[in-house]
Amino acid sequence: CLGHGEDYVYHGSTTFKGIHHHDILELSREQQGVYEKKELSQVFPEYYLIKVNSFDDIAKDSLDEWIYFLKNEEIKEEFSAKGLAKAKSTLDVLKLPEQERAEYERYQDNLHYRASMVHSSYHLGIFKGVEQGRAEGEKQKAIEIARNLIDVLDDETIAVKTGMSVNDVEKLR
Repeated sequence: CLGHGEDYVYHGSTTFKGIHHHDILELSREQQGVYEKKELSQVFPEYYLIKVNSFDDIAKDSLDEWIYFLKNEEIKEEFSAKGLAKAKSTLDVLKLPEQERAEYERYQDNLHYRASMVHSSYHLGIFKGVEQGRAEGEKQKAIEIARNLIDVLDDETIAVKTGMSVNDVEKLR
């Protein structure tokens, strides 16, 4: 284990100390506004050292539940720390014999493939439906315009202005 101490979790933060004047580097007022932080250590990473072997296996909080998991490769049923349920299912898969794990992973890949196909088909169907609806709407609009122009223009001009065929314009008369 790194270092000597009684605790099993240690927290550290980044500070910058001057080499010559031994002063601590601080954020200016302007920088505090830009970074929305008061201390320079809040801008840079924090560190946690966990001495897993020093943990007494008594989980007092959610961090302890994670440490228990890291130490014992086990998650107790009463644990409720965020993310542990997913870690438990992943751990269960990793503990499977190699052949069973390979079968499970193939099964999962197949489910993802099927879901992707359904998703793609659904969106393609919607896209086609939207395009068909738009085309039908444009056709109806052209017919409406043509009907309004029948008493004013000849069939050829109406066909050019609406994008309809001369034959379709004649049928409207």
